[in-house]
Amino acid sequence: MSPGVTSPAVQCRGVIKDYGDGAGTLRVLHGIDLSFAAGELSLLVGPSGCGKTTLISIIAGLLGPSHGEVEVFGHAVQRLRGAALAAFRLRTIGFIFQQYHLMPSLSAAENAAVPLAAAGVSRAAAVRRARALLDRLDLGAQADKLPGQLSGGQQQRVAIARALINDPRLLVCDEPTAALDARAGHRVMELLREVALAPDRACIVVTHDHRIYDLADRRVAMEDGRVVSSIPTVRARP
Repeated sequence: MSPGVTSPAVQCRGVIKDYGDGAGTLRVLHGIDLSFAAGELSLLVGPSGCGKTTLISIIAGLLGPSHGEVEVFGHAVQRLRGAALAAFRLRTIGFIFQQYHLMPSLSAAENAAVPLAAAGVSRAAAVRRARALLDRLDLGAQADKLPGQLSGGQQQRVAIARALINDPRLLVCDEPTAALDARAGHRVMELLREVALAPDRACIVVTHDHRIYDLADRRVAMEDGRVVSSIPTVRARP
């Protein structure tokens, strides 16, 4: 690699994903060659069912590719197994699911603190950091409430806090603003940009939300399991 040229945060090479086998095989991803730069917030857009969520799930190590490979900050994710994969994801990747996956018996602050507790941080310190992050997401007053006492948009912000709490190098998001009004959605995107703009970090957002298109650095479009375009977004850097 030439001096001054940095490797991408994420590199996908020939990524194929099949479901089933034999005559019943369904190919969801058709040889994806794609990179995501460090220091950028990238949007992954396209019609429902085109493979966006499958692709980010493979990038985050939640699914394995049928063929091809994915590197995240130089680590071949598909070669990691078991405890090694779990440890890499815990320290490197934050994933915001479209479904919130909150624990119903834990408060908002306790849900957001789960990754810190898994990393060995004391409960008191983890919950304290979670409360501070929830406050930044305008949820300070709801920190002690259970998920069942929160609206859908509030639950989504708790899930976002949980993904951000470990200060991940790569943040992968599936429709993070879908249940939010314009004001809350903008606040969330501001936090995502804080992650993405660091030179050793990156953020990938799957979205159908046209309101946030101009907040990204790059827009990658997919159709039928293929990348059809990857273009910089016309926006001024802060």
